[in-house]
Amino acid sequence: MKALLDRARSFKRRVDFESDEYRKLVVGQFPEALFITCSDSRVIPALITGARPGEIFELRNAGNIVPPHEEHGAASGEAATIEYALEVLGVQDVVVCGHSHCGAMGAITHGADLSGLPRVDAWLDLARPGLEPVLGEAAKTMDPALREVVQLNVRNQLAALRGYPVARRLIEAGRLRLHGWYYEIATGTVHELDEDDRFRVHGS
Repeated sequence: MKALLDRARSFKRRVDFESDEYRKLVVGQFPEALFITCSDSRVIPALITGARPGEIFELRNAGNIVPPHEEHGAASGEAATIEYALEVLGVQDVVVCGHSHCGAMGAITHGADLSGLPRVDAWLDLARPGLEPVLGEAAKTMDPALREVVQLNVRNQLAALRGYPVARRLIEAGRLRLHGWYYEIATGTVHELDEDDRFRVHGS
């Protein structure tokens, strides 16, 4: 923690806040994309994309889950962030990024006992039903493939996002594009979901 504190204390000295780049941040934020990914500390959106301050708006939670839209449902940080990004900030691209070695998806894949983590268990319940096509088949071999589970989860969360009225309206108007990514921690490789619903490395 000391190293983190030291870097935070020296941040002002390490960055030129008089530059045009940082002066613009005072005026407001105009991010190009909403980046929805896992809370995993090994997944750093700005590092992966090379984004500069102000370029991406982030939504992070366990398993990069997009809760289903509920017209009169309880308040949700995820729903509020999506609504704000699309309605106020006007982002034109949304990325849902899953990753290898995902603890949340691993817990679902291997049926981990989460009785000591009831809120985590309840949260993952949002993703479990949509993963049955993979888990049901994988269970026959007793060796579920985490990669397949994570990638199906990305597809499912994109579908959930399309269920938000604001997203649906913008997509139909040609003002919003959705992207699915799978990030490999060991190699840094980003696989993109293509029009054939397959994850591919760009250019391959």
